[in-house]
Amino acid sequence: MTGQDPTHHRPWRAIQRRVSRKIRVGDVEVGGDAPITVQSMTNTLTADAAATIAQIRALEEAGADIVRVSCPDEESTAALPTIVKVSQVPIVADIHFHYKRGIEAAKAGAACLRINPGNIGSASRVREVIQAARDHGCSMRIGVNAGSLERDLLERYGEPCPQAMVDSALSHARILQDHDFHEFKISVKASDAFMTVAAYQMLAEAIDCPLHLGVTEAGALRTGTVKSSIGIGSMLWAGIGDTIRVSLAADPVEEIKVGFDILKSLGLRHRGVNIIACPSCARQGFNVIKTVEALEARLAHISTPMSLSIIGCVVNGPGEALMTDVGFTGGGKGAGMVYLAGKPDHKMDNETMVDHIVGLVEAKAAELDAQHAAAKTPRQAAE
Repeated sequence: MTGQDPTHHRPWRAIQRRVSRKIRVGDVEVGGDAPITVQSMTNTLTADAAATIAQIRALEEAGADIVRVSCPDEESTAALPTIVKVSQVPIVADIHFHYKRGIEAAKAGAACLRINPGNIGSASRVREVIQAARDHGCSMRIGVNAGSLERDLLERYGEPCPQAMVDSALSHARILQDHDFHEFKISVKASDAFMTVAAYQMLAEAIDCPLHLGVTEAGALRTGTVKSSIGIGSMLWAGIGDTIRVSLAADPVEEIKVGFDILKSLGLRHRGVNIIACPSCARQGFNVIKTVEALEARLAHISTPMSLSIIGCVVNGPGEALMTDVGFTGGGKGAGMVYLAGKPDHKMDNETMVDHIVGLVEAKAAELDAQHAAAKTPRQAAE
C-alpha cells in the first residue's frame, strides 16, 4: 500500500458513494466523481482584508480546498474583491439576514453564496439573490441549521427535528429549481450528531444535489473532533457527502487537519504522512509518544500521501512496517530496525532516529512527487 490507496485490492474497504450531480465552486468540482473537498471558515473580521487574507493563506497551506468568509455588513462585501483577488482557493460568502449582502458578494467575485433560508427573508428576496448568482457565475449552498428553522416548521413539528430540516431544505431547493438554477448544494446541520445524521440520510434519498456535511457547533478541539468524526464519519462511511467542514471552537487550521484525517481514516482521500503508531507499553524500546509528537511536528509540511509506522517493539512492528513506505520498530540496546517499502533495511540508534526518519520520509515524498509529475500528460502538466 506504499503511498497508495489500498481499496482497489481490498474490496471490503470500498465505500460506494451516493451518486450526486456535479457542480462547481469556482474552479473546484463538488459532487459526482470529484474528490470530497475539505473546507473551513475564517473567524477574522472580513472587513479587515489583511487579517482575513492572512488566515486564508494559513488555511491554503493546510490544504483547504474552499474557504468561507462571513459577510454580515457592507464593509465585509466591500473588502471581498480584494480578498477574492489574492485567494488561491474559491471563496464562499456566508450570508445571513440581509439579502443585499448576497447580491453584493456575487458582484464582488465570490465563487459561492451560502444562505440560511430561515433568515434570508421572503421568496422574492431569495429570487433576487438567485439572479445575482446566475449573472456572476456563483453556485449556492442552501444552509439549513436546526437552530434557525422557519417559524412555521417549528410550529408544525413542535421542535427542531430531522424532518423539519429536510422540509426546509427541499422547499428552498424548489425555489432554485423553479428558477432553473441547479448549481447548488445543501447542508442540514445540527449540533446533535444523531439529528444531523438522520437529516442527511433522509435528504440523500430525496434529492440528487451535492451534500455539504458537518455537525455544527461541535465544540472545542478534542470534544468537537470526536463528535464530528462520529457524525461526519458515519455519513461518509454510508457513501453520503461531497464536501465537509469540521466546526470547531479552535484555530480554523485545525478544522482542515481534522477533516483530512477523517477522510484519510476512511480511505477516501490521502494528504500528508499517515503515522501509524502504537500506544506504547513496557515492551517499548524507545519513547514512542515523544517520538511521534516530534515526527508529527517535523513532517507537517509534507502534503504527499505516504505512510510511516512507528512501533515500540517487535510484537507488531514488523507486521505494520510491511504495509508502510517507511517504518521503525524498536529493538534492544538503544537501537531499532528501519524498514523501507515494507522490508527491513538497516538498524538505527534511537538517539538519531527522528532526524534520520525525517530525512527518509522527505526523500520518499520527493520520489513520489517526481513519479506523479512524470505520469502526468502534457495537458495535465500545463494545468
